[in-house]
Amino acid sequence: MEIVVILLALFFLMFVAYRGFSVILFAPIAALFAVLLTNPTHVLPFYSEIFMYKMVDFIKLYFPVFLLGAIFGKIIEMSGLAKTIAQTIIQVVGEKRAILATVLMCGILTYSGVSLFVVAFAVFPFAAQLFREANIPKRLIPATITLGASTFTMDSLPGSPQIQNVIPTTFFKTDIYAAPILGIIGGIFILTTCMIYLESRRRKLQKAGEGYLDLKDAQEEMAATTELAIDKQSISLEHPIKASQRLLAFLPLILVGVTNKFFTSAIPKWYPNGFDFQSIGLSTFQNVDISKVVGIWSVEIALTIGIASTILLNWTRIKTEFKTGFKTGLNVSIAGALLAVMNVGSEYGFGAVISSLPGFNAVRDGISSIFTHPLINGAVTTTILAGITGSASGGMGIALSVMADKYIQLADQFNIPLEVMHRVVSMAAGGMDSLPHNGAVITLLAITGLTHRQSYRDIFAITIIKTLAVFFVIGLYSLTGIV
Repeated sequence: MEIVVILLALFFLMFVAYRGFSVILFAPIAALFAVLLTNPTHVLPFYSEIFMYKMVDFIKLYFPVFLLGAIFGKIIEMSGLAKTIAQTIIQVVGEKRAILATVLMCGILTYSGVSLFVVAFAVFPFAAQLFREANIPKRLIPATITLGASTFTMDSLPGSPQIQNVIPTTFFKTDIYAAPILGIIGGIFILTTCMIYLESRRRKLQKAGEGYLDLKDAQEEMAATTELAIDKQSISLEHPIKASQRLLAFLPLILVGVTNKFFTSAIPKWYPNGFDFQSIGLSTFQNVDISKVVGIWSVEIALTIGIASTILLNWTRIKTEFKTGFKTGLNVSIAGALLAVMNVGSEYGFGAVISSLPGFNAVRDGISSIFTHPLINGAVTTTILAGITGSASGGMGIALSVMADKYIQLADQFNIPLEVMHRVVSMAAGGMDSLPHNGAVITLLAITGLTHRQSYRDIFAITIIKTLAVFFVIGLYSLTGIV
């Protein structure tokens, strides 16, 4: 019965999210519903001391990353760099390779620290034009953006500043470059396999006679893109971009990666013994363990430098935006960051409540008894919880908050570097998280003007491949010991 209570709460949250309701409201309702069925007298204590405590703890740690990532993405868009990057990629790969061009556009922006939600808004107008010109079925755009923004650059490639690659650093005391060779191989596996799938789907649909607008959704697309397209110029492929313009466009993105790596190494040297608030007379604050925050701090500083460099290197364009839509754009990015972090924070609080219920212990023990190897256990547990919550970062946060100490102990017992544990858990979080109730999936379909019925099949295929990639990486490590 205790397990049934948890399942009821989970299915309720999945249902309301699928229907488009905000998890900010319904995550605590679902959590407290489970508590009510377990023990009605525990509802208020669980809400204030578990749900709210864990939600606020998540926001305290990660809100600056969400905020700076959203602002960085908006500044890149308003400065015109997003358009230049898109033109550069198209000129390199060819406008007929719309799928590859869209994946690369999303991948470059995501790997540079731009929020997944921001990437979807920024890239779709360009992708729509490319797919339309190549007459590729529009239903493939959501899966293409998912591949570019939510897979290999999100959590596989070492150095990604996305939150899914940052969270494990606070538990395993690693950095975002953990297990670089495994991450790169896993990323190549995902990119190659998913591109083969998408190209096969394109050929099959086009052979069946389906073109860009054969789903009879032109009106829906206009509704979804009119607001975005108002202040965006069309992509001109007739005028080659100068080398200096390309360098200027990619320089802030490169700076984010380079400075992030630098500060990851430098910050521990600045605070070799951590930071003691008592030494400056603030005894009410806890001491800071630098190993738990260095990954977060380095990303925050790198994104700040990226924002500043984008403004300075494109001052003329930004100055024009100051007079027109800069304030509006900045406010939109801040609102997006607030919404994103509150969504994930609510799911994190929901997971904390669920993991505190008696039924969760039975689920956890069942997984542990079936999968005794720490890497497989970590992958299965994380991807299941990410799927249940519909959030990669939320599911990972729940899994690690409950199981991190056990994983560290088992990793030591099996002689597995924590860097490998970091990479496996991070990649697993970005697997089954993209079930139909996932917030990013719902947002992406809304942006493109498509429905789950039209496009989710291909998104789910990307999800399956991404999940299989985790076990491919585990097998590769077990056979070779590569880190």
